Amino acid sequence: MRYKVNQQTKKITLIIRLLIILVVGILLLSLISGYKYYADNLKAVSSSNQTKVVIVRKGFTSKDIGNLLYSDKLIRSSVVFDVYIHLFGKSNLQAGTYNISPNMSVPKIVDLLVSGKVATTLITIFPGTRIDEIKQNFIKFGFSSAQVNQAFDVSLYKNLPIMSYVPSGTNTLEGLLWPDSFLVDSNTDPEVIINESLSEMNQQITPQIKASFSKEGLSVYQGITLASIIIKEVSNSTDQAQAAQVFLSRLAINMPLGSDVTALYGDAINNQPTNLAYDSPYNTLLHAGLPPTPISTISTSSLNAVANPASTAWLYFVTGDNGITYFSKTAAEQQQNTQLYCHKLCSLP
Repeated sequence: MRYKVNQQTKKITLIIRLLIILVVGILLLSLISGYKYYADNLKAVSSSNQTKVVIVRKGFTSKDIGNLLYSDKLIRSSVVFDVYIHLFGKSNLQAGTYNISPNMSVPKIVDLLVSGKVATTLITIFPGTRIDEIKQNFIKFGFSSAQVNQAFDVSLYKNLPIMSYVPSGTNTLEGLLWPDSFLVDSNTDPEVIINESLSEMNQQITPQIKASFSKEGLSVYQGITLASIIIKEVSNSTDQAQAAQVFLSRLAINMPLGSDVTALYGDAINNQPTNLAYDSPYNTLLHAGLPPTPISTISTSSLNAVANPASTAWLYFVTGDNGITYFSKTAAEQQQNTQLYCHKLCSLP
């Protein structure tokens, strides 16, 4: 009897060992297969050296960039691209315009994006950027500080059509440059780029846009100013239209806009630490009405949001830490949304 028990025990032990070997084998095969998939997708897409212009905009995540590169057929897998970024801690990808070819591997592409070695044939003005940030981008591109400071002299462009909308005495191009990428060669002066950008902005101010602004009780310059606030407050185009409705409703009843981004702009241009209580003309938490000037470049969506605001009755909104914008009709609802969804973003001093 004992002999039979021992035989059964040996059989069970053998089966368990075989199962363990099988499971370990499957795991090893999975790991090997997974690593091979990962390694293969780090390779260049092809041997072609024909470059494509890739514009990495400010605020793009590694996933956004991976999707962009994949859609342009410059990488094999956006997922593997994102895994490589996080695996090797290379998350500091720089915004800019790049020349990338299909014969570049993922590591080479990432190194290029980390280095910020932007294409020498294009210079980009991004949506939602201040004049001082645009100036720094021009200097980084290769223009001297003296060239850049001279190029941003408002008087150089006083005869351009877009300047007819600017109030007398305004001494800044803030918000008037249309974001785009501009071709540059060794003979291009920064004034040429600014001239092109201002001319593009004028083309965006169509008769329909002007009529819509007028219907809302806004001048063209005021419409641009509000669009510059909206692009900094909200990224989603649908939410931008609702945010425009909130701000226009507040303007109609002489209620302060209550926009943090205008207060932060006032801090920045006055070289002040981040402080929402700092009293500048741009602090719409303290002062009713629009700020004196726009606070950044705008975009097609933010411009259209002001021209075509949503038909809603909101008076408040807050963008949560999750990136979702929550709208409400009362101060109590706004406070509740803030407590529920906005902790990190709403903890500014």
